[in-house]
Amino acid sequence: MSNYSTTPLGKANWNTQSARHLLNRAGFGGTTAQIEALRAMGLDGAVDYLLNSGTTQNDAISTSEFDSTIRKPLTVEERSMVQQARQSNSETVREQFQKLKNQQDGLDRAQMQEIQKWWLRRLIQTGRPLEEKLTLFWHGHFATGYRTIEDSYHMFQQNQLFRAYATGNFADLVLRILRNPAMLKYLDNDESRRGRPNENLARELMELFVLGEGHGYTENDIKEGARALTGFTFEDDTFRFAANNHDGESKTILGQTGNWDGDDFARIILSRRETSEFLCGKLYRFFVNDGPGMPDAKCNAYSNALAAELRKQQYELKPVLRMLFCSQHFYDTANRGATIKSPTQLIVQTIRELGTPPRELSSLNAAGDLMGQSLFMPPNVKGWDGGQSWINTSTYFVRQNLAVYLITGLRPDAFDWDADLAKWDTTALEAAILSATGGDSSKEADALLDLVLAVSATEARRNQFRAYVSGLTGSLTGPRLVAALCLVTAMPEFQLC
Repeated sequence: MSNYSTTPLGKANWNTQSARHLLNRAGFGGTTAQIEALRAMGLDGAVDYLLNSGTTQNDAISTSEFDSTIRKPLTVEERSMVQQARQSNSETVREQFQKLKNQQDGLDRAQMQEIQKWWLRRLIQTGRPLEEKLTLFWHGHFATGYRTIEDSYHMFQQNQLFRAYATGNFADLVLRILRNPAMLKYLDNDESRRGRPNENLARELMELFVLGEGHGYTENDIKEGARALTGFTFEDDTFRFAANNHDGESKTILGQTGNWDGDDFARIILSRRETSEFLCGKLYRFFVNDGPGMPDAKCNAYSNALAAELRKQQYELKPVLRMLFCSQHFYDTANRGATIKSPTQLIVQTIRELGTPPRELSSLNAAGDLMGQSLFMPPNVKGWDGGQSWINTSTYFVRQNLAVYLITGLRPDAFDWDADLAKWDTTALEAAILSATGGDSSKEADALLDLVLAVSATEARRNQFRAYVSGLTGSLTGPRLVAALCLVTAMPEFQLC
């Protein structure tokens, strides 16, 4: 029987498997040694470590990490030249500026690829797994895509915003996202002005970001919210409130009337009960169980308890996340191995868990795209659907090839002599198998399954794998371990987290 309680997990039930489940969900998995270190901290210590590691490790990001000048706006002199060219119909000047734009486009696309590799590298190497996991969550929640805004530095800025507020205050993050150049551009609010309000940002703020679709608002509330957001724009890389474009007349939003601006609009919708329930429902699907219809009627009481805590804490996320990661329900057997690894989770967890070389980051990003998740390029403003949408006949094939590539260095689209055969040091995994078996080779197959799969394999699956391993002469080390892992990663169970 499933346990739907927010009551903390008892000390007797905190063990290596519980620690592993926590690290998989609150991060991207880890080695046996890392899991044991987390287990030794105890439940409270482990959760506190994950929640607060961002404040104890010096891993600051420089704002000069990437070039902010590629998309610099035209100077007054340059704008004057363009205007004169239009008036005089000068092909020469127009060609010069078109050539400059083409150069900028090429440089910006190249920088976006570098930013993608930078974030993937950070996900792999981070000592702050929960911070990066939540940065990925917010990227899918406040979805903004490079292909629309075509400004790599603005995407980098937004990524840093999500990281800064990863475990912070949701209300503060909402107010900041309304000032974010990438979001303002993506949803056309930079073109919204008095008399001609653009409804995109107001609509998505209610439907997808704060209240949830159909939760207590009307079309008129969206229109009034759009009027409140007029004048919210940006200049270069900085938010700017264009007072001359703002509609300063009275507006009525969710029954409240006043001369509201964008901040007032955000505060009005944040005051609604639906906000906490909507957000905690998304947190539930991301961290606990993303099966169809989840959280279902039985899980709603649990999700609503998280929502009540979020309201009590005035949208501070850490207390809610602590309640979630300490709860009996989070560790219930029904919720272990109950989520499908996103492409990013699959890539990063395979590397962090097995200790394989990361190979080529550009190849990993290309694989992520083929599997349906290209960082900084969600498919639309709804973000990625997740769950069962990650798996189909095409993506499953890529997911298996990715695992083989990480384990062996062999690419499915290259000849063997083009392979990245950087040696993978299997010593740590071999030691973990030895520790689990006590040197009994007959137990090696089961030990490897238990170390790599998030859900216990069925007896039929174990018998198949035992038969395969028994055919490998010698113990599970070196090439034999590599061969066995290629088979394990082809199992449907490996796709679960």
